[in-house]
Amino acid sequence: MAMLKKDFLWGGAIAANQCEGAYEADGRGLANVDVLPYGEDRYAVASGKLKMLCPDSQHFYPTHQAIDFYNSYPEDIKLLSEMGLKCLRISIAWSRIFPTGEEEAPNEAGLRYYENVFLECKKYGMEPVVTINHFDCPIYLIRKYGGWRSRQMIPLFAKYAMCLFQRFHGMVKYWLTFNEINMILHLPFLGAGLVFREGDQETQVKYQAAHHELVASALVTKIAHEIDPDMKIGCMLASGSVYPYSCRPEDVLCAQQRSQEAYFFTDVQARGYYPEYSIKRLEREDVKLQIAPEDVVILLENPVDFVSFSYYQSHCAKADMPDMKTLSNVDGDVKNPYLECSQWGWGIDPTGLRITLNELYDRYQKPLLIVENGFGAKDEISPDGKIHDQYRIDYLKAHIKAAMDAVDLDGVDLFGYITWGPIDLVSATTGEMSKRYGYIYVDRNDFGGGTLRRMKKDSFYWYKEVIASNGLSVQQ
Repeated sequence: MAMLKKDFLWGGAIAANQCEGAYEADGRGLANVDVLPYGEDRYAVASGKLKMLCPDSQHFYPTHQAIDFYNSYPEDIKLLSEMGLKCLRISIAWSRIFPTGEEEAPNEAGLRYYENVFLECKKYGMEPVVTINHFDCPIYLIRKYGGWRSRQMIPLFAKYAMCLFQRFHGMVKYWLTFNEINMILHLPFLGAGLVFREGDQETQVKYQAAHHELVASALVTKIAHEIDPDMKIGCMLASGSVYPYSCRPEDVLCAQQRSQEAYFFTDVQARGYYPEYSIKRLEREDVKLQIAPEDVVILLENPVDFVSFSYYQSHCAKADMPDMKTLSNVDGDVKNPYLECSQWGWGIDPTGLRITLNELYDRYQKPLLIVENGFGAKDEISPDGKIHDQYRIDYLKAHIKAAMDAVDLDGVDLFGYITWGPIDLVSATTGEMSKRYGYIYVDRNDFGGGTLRRMKKDSFYWYKEVIASNGLSVQQ
């Protein structure tokens, strides 16, 4: 029977822009995540095709109130602690600390807020795992510099990160630099504040922005280790093995190339240099990166301490026939005929998590941390007044078992499992509340209606038992 380390980090993950709300409170500045509307324009804005740099009266913006975690965090953290969480992954809103991104001094109200959140976590024995940038970019910096297309973002981000490291030194041990850094290729406004202009070579802009983020990630890794060598800095990617649709060589090659695209940025963060396949790929796509000599040194000398990732589904690639794409077409998958799908068209593949863990560990030989895994579904309150989410329990149980097999049978160094959305929150991709992940139900609908009342689902009690048994309950 698989055994995990005694200090294995069982947890849950939330993001500032998807749960806090209070988007103008206590001096917070406007950010890209505040102008992502609910509805048909959302994808166009998130992908940088439709310019929207301030809210308007024609759209509903779900993150403006979200689930009001900004005000309800003491009660919510207490609820989460009842499950026995060992850690809570949380992100910091850049524009709460530096409202425009260019202030000389940080916003004390923002720093004090996060300090209170971390103290609340510590009160219940929960380790904060903190994402420095979870898709947040101050609108001021997008207007002035074009977001991460500009090198000017690197010192501004470094100043922001240094401020966090100094203020929360001793309170936070585990930091992640950029959330799902590879999403810049799919949702560039969300990932890097990019709005495309007429005449832009979009691939050039995306990869140049990614280079700036990679340099910034290495620079803040250096700063953190100088402040405290015991701080652990990780990168974070949206992952999931890419299967060939068939054993036709063209499909196998297509799957390999898709994998390389997904792992490219993490290769740089974990190894410290651009892999040869990426250099060749950029040449073929006529991308000419502006790389300063000091960038090469910063990247090489400051690899991350660990690799963290999200896993919701595996992927399937075919060299042709794009008409076979899945519903979740952000990344251009074809439907895997061997998998059942969620209500949102995401393939359910627990074995894929074990495969992904092995791929990542073989590739980097660094400790791994699962920081997002979960099941989005429409939950209904039953006539008995409860939420019986057995489908979520089944999904999580199978994935935890697969992760434990990767540790026990394959020797993967995994030090934590953090599920996405332990409390219902706004979906990043669709803006929906009805796409629920939580163990705790929040009474709020897609259009902002509801009481915000919290309610425990069946999965709440199930996950509590998983944590108490250090995972052994999933094997019984």
